Formats: sequence, structure tokens, C-alpha cells
Amino acid sequence: MSDQFEMAEFHWLMDILQTIDVGLVVLDREYNIKLWNSFMENHSGLRPDQTKNQNLFSLFSEIDEAWFKKKAEAVFLLKTRAFVIHEQRPYLFRFENNHPITGRADYMFQNATIIPLSNLDGSTDHICLIVYDVTRAATNQSDLQKLLSQNSSS
Repeated sequence: MSDQFEMAEFHWLMDILQTIDVGLVVLDREYNIKLWNSFMENHSGLRPDQTKNQNLFSLFSEIDEAWFKKKAEAVFLLKTRAFVIHEQRPYLFRFENNHPITGRADYMFQNATIIPLSNLDGSTDHICLIVYDVTRAATNQSDLQKLLSQNSSS
């Protein structure tokens, strides 16, 4: 009974990983993609079998390799999280805006968290990117700034 319940829990977790409305990407130390969830597939047009074991920078030339490696190496070495916010860098992956009718942006604004993934022995050989679509918040913030500057100049 316990093994059957653990298997059910495993399947639940797999369903969650695939359907959660954030991007999940697991990278090894050479920045090869080990996991690519359905959010990433839907927005990139690349299936997991097309990305698995492929180098992140080969597939996504828009990512500044030196900048990203500097952030990621801190995560590997210090075993602490790092963050990418849209105010500093509008996106990590240049995905089209998925709200073309109501959206006013050409691309998806993103925040991202980079987290260390520890092995059983405590070492860190993999990291996970969590990619959030913050397009609506970013465009609303931009609209608010425009209104505030119009009001202050009136």
C-alpha cells in the first residue's frame, strides 16, 4: 500500500511540474538542459526531446552567456538563490507575448529565480530556473508611470 501511495505521489508531482504556470528548466554544470516543462515548450515551440542535453546558450542566443554564467556560478558555489527581475532585464528567454489581443508588449516580460538542486551527498551539480510571466504587471507598471508623469507635468 505504501509503495502504491508513493507512486501516486510521484505521478502527482510530475503532473504539477508539467502543468504549473511557470517555466521550469534544470541545467547541469555545463548548462545543458536536463528538464524542460510544458510552459517552456508552449512558449518556445521546442519540445522536451528537442532541448534535452542541448546547451542553453546554443538554443537561446539571446541569453548573455557571460552574465548568466556569473549569476549561475554563484548559485552553484554558494548554494543560494539568485534572481532576475524584469526591471533590470526584460526577459531571459525572448518569448512572444502570449496575450496578443489584450497585451501591449511584443514579448513576454519575465522574472526568474535560479535555485540550487542538491544531490544526496549535499553537492550541487544542477540548478533550476523558474521563469515567471510578468508581462501584465510590467505593462501595467509602465502605464502607471506614464499617467504619473502626465499628471506631474500638468
